[in-house]
Amino acid sequence: MKAVCLISGGMDSAVAAAIAKQQGYEIYALSFDYGQRNRKELEASHQIAKWLGGRHKIIEANLRQIGGSALTDDIEVPEHGEGIPVTYVPARNTIFLSFALAYGEVIDADAIFIGVNAVDYSGYPDCRPEYIEAFQNMANLAIKRGVEGKPIKIVTPLLYMSKAEIVKKGMELGVPFEKTWSCYREGEKACGKCDSCRLRLKAFKEAGYEDPLEYEYKED
Repeated sequence: MKAVCLISGGMDSAVAAAIAKQQGYEIYALSFDYGQRNRKELEASHQIAKWLGGRHKIIEANLRQIGGSALTDDIEVPEHGEGIPVTYVPARNTIFLSFALAYGEVIDADAIFIGVNAVDYSGYPDCRPEYIEAFQNMANLAIKRGVEGKPIKIVTPLLYMSKAEIVKKGMELGVPFEKTWSCYREGEKACGKCDSCRLRLKAFKEAGYEDPLEYEYKED
């Protein structure tokens, strides 16, 4: 069995890929240079793919040309916010999953693993279960394998897990969390204040583990 695993460099995608490996899939890691301001996540994605022992492909898809997000544009990363935050990258998961679908068809993959989560998350619309269901339905119609009755399954093992449960699962599988990167801001250390850092720190605390990353700021 082969699986395309979308690897962002963050802890969720690392754990999702580790689950794919545990289930016996041959790993084809796929990451994106999408014009993100923080380049550390690309190095993290490479380290995670190396740990997984799978092939790693980085695709250039420069979403900075479109903009509209604090991750690709000169927009301040907020510490708090309501509704869908400005760190949302327009249509990012749709674009990434489409590439994964094409790559999966070429290598004859059985599944695409993506670490989306709809419990402890920032409210992004492309992390919701109804979005994944809709993309799966589209994928079944869009590719040769689907038409021939061999659809590529979109697998979301973390969809209904809390962040703390994700940390615990990662520790169980030996995920090297020290190699992952979650912070939205640029810097040698994670900021500890952005939405992603706060969710991660809260998760490790609730799971009963110490986050191995260094932070500029940590709440007591």
